[in-house]
Amino acid sequence: MKKVYIISCAILVFGTAAFFLAYNLFDKSTVMALSSAKIDVAAKAKKPEHHFAVICQNIDEPFWKSIKDGALKASNDFNIAVEFYGPRFTNLNEELEYLDMAIASRVDGIVTHVLDEGQFSPVIDKAVEYGIPVVTIDSDAKNSKRASFVGTNSYKLGTEWGKLIIEETKGKAVVAMIINSLTGESENTVQNLMISGLKDTVKKYPAIRVKTVQAGRSGIFSAEEVTKEILGQFPDVNVILCTSARDTIRAAQVLVDFNRVGDIAIIGYDDTPNILKYIEKGVIYGTVASNPQKMGYESIRALVEIKKKSTVSSYISTDVHPISARNIGNYKPGADRNQE
Repeated sequence: MKKVYIISCAILVFGTAAFFLAYNLFDKSTVMALSSAKIDVAAKAKKPEHHFAVICQNIDEPFWKSIKDGALKASNDFNIAVEFYGPRFTNLNEELEYLDMAIASRVDGIVTHVLDEGQFSPVIDKAVEYGIPVVTIDSDAKNSKRASFVGTNSYKLGTEWGKLIIEETKGKAVVAMIINSLTGESENTVQNLMISGLKDTVKKYPAIRVKTVQAGRSGIFSAEEVTKEILGQFPDVNVILCTSARDTIRAAQVLVDFNRVGDIAIIGYDDTPNILKYIEKGVIYGTVASNPQKMGYESIRALVEIKKKSTVSSYISTDVHPISARNIGNYKPGADRNQE
């Protein structure tokens, strides 16, 4: 088994100052003027065949940590060096800066999250014009020149949420959603597809209403604040649906703190150990898990195929898995499903 070394560094941006870090492994300079985000570089004892960059939405989110794990496994399997860039909290401008810096570094390929298709597409197209293939992950920029998209079918994700709501409430629910949003608005193609899948699934149940969609604000405690607002302003809500792992945990903790476990069902996203533990304890009713490790692995493999064959599938889908107390005993966490 090849040995992988992880090099970590934190670099701060002060005004317009920039720092340059030279990687002898690649015989090139890489611009790394970053805000207080951590960058991890996976390098190998053997000189890597290619040097890729992965632009994450959020380096602290468990979902993205799992994507990183999958990408690192692929980097080991294919002898690739991989850099990981990402803000601590969702920040559109920082993501775009990282994408620009990866282009300026002339990496051999880029995997990037897309927070806003309209703003990311021109930068993705610029990368391609410089001869750098781009694979989008988790959220797509389908009208850009990206080579491939690796991710979950957002509409199907919404349908699985709808099934869990029907299952838990017997078709009678007032649902409040907490969605991730940079601006506090819900206008996002991926989010709209999820909401459409949810609403289409429950439309045969007139007693199920999606009464409010609250946008989770940036920051560690945002979901706690939003959940408290929902409890105070919408007393008839009996289901809170969260679209990120962090929000799922924070919302569940509020129910514990306010002694509302059993009154309101939490339906969440992802299969982190804490979420699975909360399901076992009955604090969270259920969750829908994608396979972020597989996303990370397949995104690196897609770039490798492009470099070797100059072609790759334009859409690489990863499955979604509903989890509740009914099936948690037989469920295999994402780490065990990396190579399905």
